Amino acid sequence: MTTRRKLVAANWKMNGSLDTNAAWLAELRAGRWTCDVAVCAPFVYLAQVRDGLAGVAADLGAQNLSVEKPGAFTGEVAGEMLIDIGCRWVIVGHSERRGLYGETNEIVAAKAVCAFAVGLRPIVCVGETLAEREAGRTLEVVGAQLDAVLKRCTVAQLAQAALAYEPVWAIGTGRTATPAQAQEVHAAIRAQLAHADAAAAASTRILYGGSVKPANAAELFAQADIDGGLIGGAALVAKDFLAICSAAG
Repeated sequence: MTTRRKLVAANWKMNGSLDTNAAWLAELRAGRWTCDVAVCAPFVYLAQVRDGLAGVAADLGAQNLSVEKPGAFTGEVAGEMLIDIGCRWVIVGHSERRGLYGETNEIVAAKAVCAFAVGLRPIVCVGETLAEREAGRTLEVVGAQLDAVLKRCTVAQLAQAALAYEPVWAIGTGRTATPAQAQEVHAAIRAQLAHADAAAAASTRILYGGSVKPANAAELFAQADIDGGLIGGAALVAKDFLAICSAAG
């Protein structure tokens, strides 16, 4: 049986300030954890977070990247720039990027390719809306999202990075997929990976993202195919984020 080290990634989304970030980082530095940790901050704070994580067992991550190489693309940020400033991780295809900014399965796959090309580890997000779940289409939708990535990336590559299942109806709503609901989708994702490469699938980390809190983290992380979390709202409070990391340990 493959033992996968848990990964807990903070997604600050469009939140933070120099002062609140400094206080958060100070609290993180005082904490202890035994899982892998990444902090995905807004672009403008990446340098501050990088410096705040110096000497700490946590990696810097970004929340998005461009599919373009550096050049005349005003307002975009290239993967090469993220590597240059010290990022190791980047979130790709978050449901807010898909839903609010029109990122298609193909765009998400292209961003994963770009991340791998420069040495970034993408956290590739998949997940269904409430309407899709209620229509019984969860596995169909998630399968199609993952299939687009597998047409461009290998499972062996994904095993060096991570996937994240985030039911859109459970993000920022206070609703959480039950551990059994989440495990069902995680198991289906791993089975889809295994169809292409069983050995790599067994070592690929699949995170859960969707209103993870200190109160429910341990039960979620105890599921066979849930290998950590992509944490949104709870990651804005350092104490809560550390409690979730502890649950993963």
